[in-house]
Amino acid sequence: MPGFIVHMGAAVQCAHAGIAQPITVNPRVTVSGQPIVTLANTYSIAGCTFPAMSSGAPPCATAQWTLGAARVTSMGQPVIVQSSQSTCIPTGTPLLIVATQPRVTAM
Repeated sequence: MPGFIVHMGAAVQCAHAGIAQPITVNPRVTVSGQPIVTLANTYSIAGCTFPAMSSGAPPCATAQWTLGAARVTSMGQPVIVQSSQSTCIPTGTPLLIVATQPRVTAM
């Protein structure tokens, strides 16, 4: 699953339009002058609009990547690309990578 590598400045949202930001990043590799994100990095989510009143479930709070690049790693962890998969906690919905740098790809 090739795609552009996700970096700290990438626009990432939960499925309910909440803004997701990495809690930590990988400082060893940078693209467009910003550190990249690997499978080990967790995201925090703010502003999730999940309709908690109708279902009783809380909105997205954090997210963890479950699938990264198959062939490219940094510090032993697969890098995250546009086609990577994730799970938001506690809703179980994915993160959506809206925009990222268009120069470096990984497979």
